[in-house]
Amino acid sequence: EQLEEIVQRCNENEIPIYVMGFGSNLLISDDGLRAAVIKLEAKDFAQTQFDSEQLTVWAGAELSELVLTCVQKGFSGIEALTGIPGSVGGAVRMNAGGNFGDIGAAVETVTLMDNQGNIFEKSKPELMFDYRRTNITAKFILNATLKLAAADPEQIMRTVKEIWIYKKNNQPLNTRNCGCIFKNPRGVSAGALVDRAGLKGLQIGGAIVSEKHANFIIAEKGCKSRDVIRLIDAIKQRVKEQFGIELELEIEIWD
Repeated sequence: EQLEEIVQRCNENEIPIYVMGFGSNLLISDDGLRAAVIKLEAKDFAQTQFDSEQLTVWAGAELSELVLTCVQKGFSGIEALTGIPGSVGGAVRMNAGGNFGDIGAAVETVTLMDNQGNIFEKSKPELMFDYRRTNITAKFILNATLKLAAADPEQIMRTVKEIWIYKKNNQPLNTRNCGCIFKNPRGVSAGALVDRAGLKGLQIGGAIVSEKHANFIIAEKGCKSRDVIRLIDAIKQRVKEQFGIELELEIEIWD
C-alpha cells in the first residue's frame, strides 16, 4: 500500500520514477537525478517462502543469502548465481547470470506492478529470458517464483564453492566496480576483445580497466562517474576500430 501511494504521488506531481535493486550493475551521473529513486529494502520485500520444490522470493532479497539458504535446505537450481551481488528483483529484470547459467532458467512466475499501481502476474509462457534481458516492462518486480530441485546439500555446496573459486580467480571481486561493463557479442567475450585491444590498465581519472578481467572497470579513490563514462567511450572506440565490433553496455547508466 505504501508503495502504491508513493507511485500515485509521483504520478500526480509528474516526478519520474527510477527503481533500484542493490545498484550492483548501475552507474549514476555525478549530477544526480531529478527523480524519485525507489529501493525495495523493507523486510517485507525480502521474504522467502518454500513450498515443496517451489520458492517464492521477494524482490528485495539478497542473491548471495538466497543461494546459501537453498544450499542449507537442500534445493538446487540457482547455484549459477553464486558470487553475483545484487537483489532478486534486479537479477530477474536483467536475467543475471554468467558462465554457469542464468536466473531465468528457474523462474516460473513473476508478480509485477506497473507505474499506475496495478499489480498482476506473468507466468513462464508469457516471459522471455534472453542474454541479459527480459520482456518485463512493468516498473516494479515484486516477487518471483522459482522452480528448484531437491538435492544433496553437500553436493550443492561443492558446486557453489567451485563457482566461487572460479570467480575469485578470474574477477576483481574485492574492488569497487559495477560488474561486467559490456555484454558479450555473439560468439566472443567482451573482456577478451578489450584485452586483445591492449586496454588492460588503461586509466582515465579514477577509473581503470582491471588487469584481472578486462570487462571490469575499477573505481579508485576519487573516481567520478564521468571518469567511468569517458573510459567506456574510449574502450568502445578502440574495440570498434580494431575489430569492427560495437560493444553494448551491460551496466545501466542513469543521468
